[in-house]
Amino acid sequence: MPASPAAISPQQYVQDKAAASGSSFYYAFLFLPPPRRAAITAFYAFCREVDDVVDETSDAGVAATKLAWWRQEVQAAFAGRPSHPVMKALMPLAAEFGIEPAHLSAVIDGCQIDLQQTRFLDYPSLQRYCHLVAGVVGEVAANIFGRTEAATVQYAHGLGLAMQLTNIIRDVGDDARRGRIYLPMAELQRFGVTAQELLKRDAPWGYSERFDALMRFQAERAHRQYDEALALLPEADRRAQTPGLMMANIYRTLLREIEADGFRVLHQRTSLTPLRKLWIAWRTHRRGR
Repeated sequence: MPASPAAISPQQYVQDKAAASGSSFYYAFLFLPPPRRAAITAFYAFCREVDDVVDETSDAGVAATKLAWWRQEVQAAFAGRPSHPVMKALMPLAAEFGIEPAHLSAVIDGCQIDLQQTRFLDYPSLQRYCHLVAGVVGEVAANIFGRTEAATVQYAHGLGLAMQLTNIIRDVGDDARRGRIYLPMAELQRFGVTAQELLKRDAPWGYSERFDALMRFQAERAHRQYDEALALLPEADRRAQTPGLMMANIYRTLLREIEADGFRVLHQRTSLTPLRKLWIAWRTHRRGR
C-alpha cells in the first residue's frame, strides 16, 4: 500500500498534494465555493497519487502492484471502507458531485497504459489514451463545477483532450528521458523525424526543420481542439464552467509560449510563473471566458 501520513487530516492531505503539484489546475480551484473546491481538490489529489505511481516508481512490477492496490482501494472506498486519506477526503463528496467508481478506474486504466506502452502507433491510439487520463478527468471536473446540459460533458472531454495534447507538446523532452514518446509514430514518420532524435539526452539535441514542422502540426491540432471544445460549451453552463475556462486559458497561453520559443522542448520544459497563472485565472473569472 502507498504510504500515507497519519498526522494530518484527509482534507489537509489533499490540499497539500494539490498545492505541491504546482499545477495550473490548482489556480482554478481557488475561485470555487468551498464544497466544490473540496471535491475537485480531493479528486485532483487522487489523480496525482495514481499518476505519481508511474512517474516516481522505477520498478514496473512495483508500480503495477501499487496500481492494483489503488483499484482495490477504489472499490473498498465506494463500499464504505476508505483507508487512504485521499479517498477519505473524496468519499463524503462523491455522490453529491456525481463521482463514480468507473471514473476513478478509468484514470487508473490510463496510468496502466503508461506502464505497458511507451509508444503510440497513430493518433486514434493516442486519443484513446487521452480519453482515460484527460477526457474522463474533464468530465468529473465539469460535474463538480456544475452543469445542466448534456453537451457540457462533450465540451469537457474535448477540452481535456486539448490540454493533454498541450502537455504532450510541452513534455516531449522530459518524456523521452523516461523512454516514452507520445507523439504518434505515424506522424514522426510523416515528417521524417526518428525516435532516436527525440531520445537524444545530450547536445546537440534533435532540433531540425523536420522537427519544427512536426511540432507545428501538433500545435495546430491542439489549437483546433481548443476551438472545437469551446464551441460545444452551452451558454447556460458557461458561468459554472469558468474554472475549466481558466485552465484552458492557462494551458493555451503555455502552448503559445512554446510556439513563440520555437518549440525548444527537447532540452527544457517551458512553464508559466505562478503569478502569471493566477493573473490568467483571475482575468478569466472577471470576464467569464
